[in-house]
Amino acid sequence: MSDLTEQKQTNDYSNLVYRTLKEEIINLTIPPGTVISENTICERFSVSRTPVRTAFQRLSDQKYIKIVPYKETKVTLMNLHQIAQMVYMRVAIEAKVVRDFIQIWPPMEIEKLRYYLRKQVVMMETEFSPQGFYIEDSAFHRIWYSAINMDFLWRKFQRAQIHYTRFRMLDIVGVGDYSGIIREHEELFSIIEKKEEKEVEPFFTRHFNGGMRRLGERISGEYSGYFESEKNEEKIISGLSQI
Repeated sequence: MSDLTEQKQTNDYSNLVYRTLKEEIINLTIPPGTVISENTICERFSVSRTPVRTAFQRLSDQKYIKIVPYKETKVTLMNLHQIAQMVYMRVAIEAKVVRDFIQIWPPMEIEKLRYYLRKQVVMMETEFSPQGFYIEDSAFHRIWYSAINMDFLWRKFQRAQIHYTRFRMLDIVGVGDYSGIIREHEELFSIIEKKEEKEVEPFFTRHFNGGMRRLGERISGEYSGYFESEKNEEKIISGLSQI
């Protein structure tokens, strides 16, 4: 095997390990705080240490894991304060995006919203995974970004949501109130269809804070090991859960 071919194979293995672990961390298959070892991952993927170390470094650079040299590697904990700030930002920006969407009110995109909403309803009648529901949820939200040419902003959100995306998955997996989320999406569709711009920001304030409201005390109880210790943790939970 030539050096070039060997390097390409190493890169391919590294990318596979990176993508797989990143997805499993985001969807909580590998929960926050889990210790992962090079040896275990090498055995799992039947690869040498080199591609695994490269994948670990990428995950570390993006804050998915924390590497303590000669000690351990752990999946990072969620930061409640950062989640609260992301919620704040999503409310402000998405409300503006949807108001702009309502201004142009593109018929084809309205039908897309209706279609994705129907897909969520039908999903409830079949076997589905929390990850599958999250994908459909995200596809629904992405429509208005694409319609007003804000795909770059949407992608920035996805890359910046290490803590918030996992928190949303915890809400979906831990609470399992899929019907409640769908009802909120139906409410939003009605607001858009009726062009009720004044109702958009109050809706998103409730919608994006819904996870904190649904999880409530479980954040400091059952799921406390998933979060970094916060001095004002109770204040954050109480403030957002009452919205």
